[in-house]
Amino acid sequence: MKAIEITAFGAPDVLRPGERDAPVAGAGELLIRVAASGVNRPDVLQRTGNYPVPPGASDIPGLEVAGVIESGDASAMAQAGLKLGDRVCALVAGGGYAELCVAPVGQCLPVPQGLSDVQAASLPETFFTVWSNVFDRGRLQKGETLLIQGGSSGIGVTAIQMAKALGATVIVTAGSDDKCAACLALGADHAINYKTSDFAEEAKKLTGGLGVNVILDMVAGSYVAREIDCLAEDGRLVIIAVQGGVKSEINAGLVLRRRLTVTGSTLRARPVAFKAAIAQALRKNVWPLIENGRIKPVIHSTFAAAEAAKAHTLMESNQHVGKIVLTW
Repeated sequence: MKAIEITAFGAPDVLRPGERDAPVAGAGELLIRVAASGVNRPDVLQRTGNYPVPPGASDIPGLEVAGVIESGDASAMAQAGLKLGDRVCALVAGGGYAELCVAPVGQCLPVPQGLSDVQAASLPETFFTVWSNVFDRGRLQKGETLLIQGGSSGIGVTAIQMAKALGATVIVTAGSDDKCAACLALGADHAINYKTSDFAEEAKKLTGGLGVNVILDMVAGSYVAREIDCLAEDGRLVIIAVQGGVKSEINAGLVLRRRLTVTGSTLRARPVAFKAAIAQALRKNVWPLIENGRIKPVIHSTFAAAEAAKAHTLMESNQHVGKIVLTW
């Protein structure tokens, strides 16, 4: 099969088309003939040598795919209500930038009715991540306020729509007025340009001084202290990336007095059973919202798989709003 390989750690041009042996589905797995592969920030980190591949995972980058089931564990597929020839999208621990990709059956979901393969490939990584962190770890409830750092990212556009559809008020930060406008158009209630305003002060103003209930943070570093400052009582800060650095200095007194929770997670190395539980929650709670049009995939650009280097260059430019997808 054709695949996109990381030939060395470095700039986007280290991504090059290559040939690999086709993978074979084992027990509890299925083989997907890939039509489209989502591009995500962890792919960039893997390419630069800053995100080690979990034990047993493919060294081929790519964490989400969409396509057709070509073969697999018949009993596991039957139990999941899937069969050969079905269109599915899947979250994988690696191997997504390839014509064929093995995925655990529990991490596969039917393509929502009405969606293209490109749209479907944009779903798994961000939807699994947002559900796990905003709703499971962050316990966001209807009527609460969510602050999303980086509202125009793939994670951000997913979190905006999911939180709004499930009854929350949404505040986002973004790095330009145009990106703020794009977030508002997707349903965000308020958008803060973090380059021209102090997001913590603005968040407090927007909540009448009460603060926000949940923050989804992809920055960490110096942001953490300011995030703690703008959390409401019993607020939850969920860190899912450390683009601003791994070290933070905080006011622990605020954590105590406001009964705050600071948590975080990564998804890639978690066991299949954990991810399968998220898949079932998405199928029950979110897939109907996609099928009735209340949540829509946001695709910024598509590239032929052989142009993966261009896709990564765009990702690193931070000029996109929504997802970047490779097509086969």
